[in-house]
Amino acid sequence: MQYQRNVYGKALVELGRENKDIIVLDADLSSSTRTAFFAKEFPERFFNMGIAEQNMMAVAAGLASCGKVVFVSTFALFAAGRAWDQVRNTICHNNLNVKIVATHSGISVGPDGASHQALEDIALMRVIPKMSLIVPADAPQTKQAILAAAKHPCPVYIRLGRPKVEDLDKQDFRIGKANIIKEGRDISIIACGIMVKQALDAANILSKEGIAARVVNMSTIKPIDKEIIFDCLKQTKGIITAEEHSIIGGLGGAVSEIVSEIPTKKVVRKIGTRDRFGQSGEPQELMKEYGLTAQDIADAGREILMKNV
Repeated sequence: MQYQRNVYGKALVELGRENKDIIVLDADLSSSTRTAFFAKEFPERFFNMGIAEQNMMAVAAGLASCGKVVFVSTFALFAAGRAWDQVRNTICHNNLNVKIVATHSGISVGPDGASHQALEDIALMRVIPKMSLIVPADAPQTKQAILAAAKHPCPVYIRLGRPKVEDLDKQDFRIGKANIIKEGRDISIIACGIMVKQALDAANILSKEGIAARVVNMSTIKPIDKEIIFDCLKQTKGIITAEEHSIIGGLGGAVSEIVSEIPTKKVVRKIGTRDRFGQSGEPQELMKEYGLTAQDIADAGREILMKNV
């Protein structure tokens, strides 16, 4: 079990040693986002912008316009929500080399409650032209995503969580490519972030009932891997999407948009939060309350297969 945030902070230090044009900005949360690791080693290239996220994005755009590779961090709700105007109009409209690495996403933030639980950030970032969007499943993939983003000369939004997550089997990471991490012929589960582990657990539940579930780690939401979605439609009886985010505009919406491009009667069932805000509670309690457990995914798989009988 590792914090994705720790891996992010260490990857920044690695990048900073390799490239003197790496600049890091934070909105007074560097101990939580772990950009403090970079600040300690490269204080001259780290700037604490204070609780002023909109200004931070504008400064990042200015630095990027001068040839710098800029990483900016704060909590996901503030990065995607409070500073959306600056991200859209200043960073993305100008296609600037800014990497927004947002931590503390989703309801797994826990006791901090609705005011800090971003359940809308994928939708907010996905709709902006020129923005790439990555949701790593574990700590090793987080490092790969950070290193890949640094080489990608366009705006990138990377969504990380608060709690420790279990390391999955080693996977190659490329922006725009998904990974099949478990094969199956009956149903496809397409997941991102911490829900990839829930999807694997769901597949194990279903396997005990003789149901073979394919699990896909859709770590890049935009650009999304259309080919693997088409394969899932052709080769299995339906798709479940699983995300720690609203079903409106997130991974489920993105997959459904792709499915709508081809004639099919196969079902896409979305697992995610359903048009409601978060609330204070322990992460596992909230995952159960909001229907984001492995059992919820397994139940959706059975429902799809029953409709295909």
